[in-house]
Amino acid sequence: MTGGPPTRPHHGATPADSVPGMVRWRSGTVTAVRRRWAGATELDVDLPGGGRMRALAYPALVGDPEPGDRVLLNAGALLMGLGTGGMPVVTADLHSALPAILAGVHADAPDARVAYLLTDGGALPAWFSRTLAGLAGRLAGTVSVGQAFGGDLEASTLHSGLLAARHVLGADVVIVAQGPGNLGTGTRWGFSGVAVGEAVNAVATLGGRPVGSLRISDADPRPRHRGVSHHSLTAYGRVALAPAELIVPEGLDAALAAEVAAALAPLAARHRIVTVPTEGLDAALRDSPVGLSTMGRGLDGDHAYFLAAAAAGRHAARLLG
Repeated sequence: MTGGPPTRPHHGATPADSVPGMVRWRSGTVTAVRRRWAGATELDVDLPGGGRMRALAYPALVGDPEPGDRVLLNAGALLMGLGTGGMPVVTADLHSALPAILAGVHADAPDARVAYLLTDGGALPAWFSRTLAGLAGRLAGTVSVGQAFGGDLEASTLHSGLLAARHVLGADVVIVAQGPGNLGTGTRWGFSGVAVGEAVNAVATLGGRPVGSLRISDADPRPRHRGVSHHSLTAYGRVALAPAELIVPEGLDAALAAEVAAALAPLAARHRIVTVPTEGLDAALRDSPVGLSTMGRGLDGDHAYFLAAAAAGRHAARLLG
């Protein structure tokens, strides 16, 4: 069971808590079940001597904790001061969303420090991306994770990469997306974008705030990618066990807007669907220092796709307060 931000940070720390590589265990008593979703239960847990911790249990592994139960928590991230403190993290399917999300962030928060987390579903070397090279002056840095390499920092896992972006690069916002390219088999589960759902889980585990950039298009010739792509519907609808804020841009064509709303309706039980105003975002996208292109289509060829990504960036910026 994993622990989240407590009411009193670092409560109960011991000398062993400063030893690298050690698991930090804490026992406590469940006081409330905050909410449940498929595969997970969020709890409030009181610690001995005072203080309260938010915890996440996976019933398939530990059963269904109820108020009054004694539980054992893995509190390592908390006690080492690794909590992300509610940092907005935008998750996206394709590398082509990166400059559009960044444009949306900087449209509302021009001084925000934005880091890019390069996952290993597409091209592995960060140096392969001309987009990334063109954004170098606007990003706080890049963290390559897993089998990806070549970032300003390299991390073994998505979790440690998020923490490196926050605490080493000093990011206010992080964008998580794979490198250029995309592994796909034309099947529901056989595509690298399922990692988007895992990214939502990692962000939530570390106390961050997941913001889902949806892959929306009315220009893609493939039916499975029109409206809301099946990549987004599977990643957020089936893989993401933690709730996220899924962003829909205002101003979509009426037919596309209706298609998007219908596709997202089943996801509203777990996630919050947020409609974001788009005034000024077209200009921000056109001001991008790198060309915008997805599947061979530019900004005007697939405007809804880039607008959706920019709206996710705008929402992340507004979460900064």
